[in-house]
Amino acid sequence: MASVKEIRIKIKSVKATQQITKAMKMVAAARMRKAQMAILNSRPFAVQMDKVVEDLVKLEVLAEREAGREVSIHPYFEDRGDAKECLILVTADKGLCGSFNANILRAAIAWIQARQGKKLMVAIVGRKGRDLINRLRDVQLDRLVELVNVFPKIGFKHAELLAEPVLAGFEKGEIDRVTVIYTEFKSAVSQVLIQKQLLPIPIPELKEGESINSFGFHFEPSREDLLSVLLPRDIKAQLFRFLLESQAAELAARMNAMDSASKNAGELLDGLTLAMNRLRQGIITNELMEIVGGAEALEA
Repeated sequence: MASVKEIRIKIKSVKATQQITKAMKMVAAARMRKAQMAILNSRPFAVQMDKVVEDLVKLEVLAEREAGREVSIHPYFEDRGDAKECLILVTADKGLCGSFNANILRAAIAWIQARQGKKLMVAIVGRKGRDLINRLRDVQLDRLVELVNVFPKIGFKHAELLAEPVLAGFEKGEIDRVTVIYTEFKSAVSQVLIQKQLLPIPIPELKEGESINSFGFHFEPSREDLLSVLLPRDIKAQLFRFLLESQAAELAARMNAMDSASKNAGELLDGLTLAMNRLRQGIITNELMEIVGGAEALEA
């Protein structure tokens, strides 16, 4: 059985750990609020960008159909099969955030294993994703770009660095399909793993009754020129949003993990304190019994 001194040392160690976990929880909570604001600030631009692209694509589809031609909008919408695929993997740079990284890495491994025999490329964000790819010795993966130590200072430039080699490979025909795996921030207690096809872009469905005249506006310059400029920008805006979502989700997961760790440390402290008090009580009782026994012996 541990002595009182040993239990006191353990209590001191647990208290120090609890202070660290509480501090990490507070830091994560403060950063998470900033990350939430960044998502809210970027969302209107991304939503409006998607709406403009969707309207342009619908107008192009309607124009092609009215002219009796086969619908051919832009190479980003062309389905070439899945012989050459690219994975954009967004992970964290650090641990201590619960199952956040484990869930992403598990999904990435499943994605890679399901595509053995194909030409695979990967674009990595975060140290945890890079470490995973380094450990996959038996899988041939061409690395397009690695971005580490970018959190929490995420900027649009990081989305551009991530998008440029992927878009260049898709335009040259070196990539047929692009998939993104990241974690979406829902709330402080809810984060959802997302696996989404980024390229080719699905053609939006036309609603019943939609025609060229139903939109009520015209574009200048031509729709083709606008799509050529807007589509790469839209892809980069989406990737920027994915990075912001992943950052907020990571911080929320870390906040929850540190909160659980602090509560567990409190429960451990209660158990250790109770054990120490019982041990001290036992020692005092034994000493009293020895004193009483000695007094009775003297009286006898």
